[in-house]
Amino acid sequence: MNQNIKIANLKGLFTAFFLLCTVISKAQMSKIELQATGLTCSMCSNAIYKQLETIPGVEKIDTDLNTNTFTVALKQGNELTPRVFKEKVEKAGFFVGSFIVTTTDIIKQNNYIIIDGKAKSQKATKFKVLDKGYLTDKEYKKAVKNYKEIASYSKENETDFHVKVLN
Repeated sequence: MNQNIKIANLKGLFTAFFLLCTVISKAQMSKIELQATGLTCSMCSNAIYKQLETIPGVEKIDTDLNTNTFTVALKQGNELTPRVFKEKVEKAGFFVGSFIVTTTDIIKQNNYIIIDGKAKSQKATKFKVLDKGYLTDKEYKKAVKNYKEIASYSKENETDFHVKVLN
């Protein structure tokens, strides 16, 4: 009987530790910085730009052709997720190599699982999405090794986003 209580206590401690280390929060995106891969010319960039501008809630798009980066300002109150942007880039025939989200209110909308760093609720917070499809294949393989203790990370889940806090 005492052994069963000890096992139950250990399970409870493990669960509490896991919850303390992995914070699930919701955030409304105010800006995203998306780096696309596979582009070879300005026409490629234009194809992605046209896809991104069809997203409701997009206010402004700036493009850097040297780094293939699209900086997208979003309207306040949007209900967008990183998945919407990934799908639009893939629809244009390309892939996301890096996806950084800026939020101003970390308790608003999209599901983020913070697996590296700590969100600051008083100011804009930048997250880098670490899931498959939001990193290059090489970076994703490295991330899988780094975060192998986090059970939900290696599973492909399109509703939750595993993130690293950048500031």
